[in-house]
Amino acid sequence: MDKFTKLKELVSSAEADVQKFYDGGNGAAGTRVRKAMQDLKTLAQEIRTEVTEKKNSK
Repeated sequence: MDKFTKLKELVSSAEADVQKFYDGGNGAAGTRVRKAMQDLKTLAQEIRTEVTEKKNSK
């Protein structure tokens, strides 16, 4: 559950950069968005693995 909370925090922290990139055309914000999306992907995969392990252990 801790990782899911971290995932939600990561999404909300990236929101400002997403707006800067799409609405303002800020290229540096786009780079930060790409990094945040990579971090989200990694964290989501960790959560998937954890859920699978927990499900299979029962």
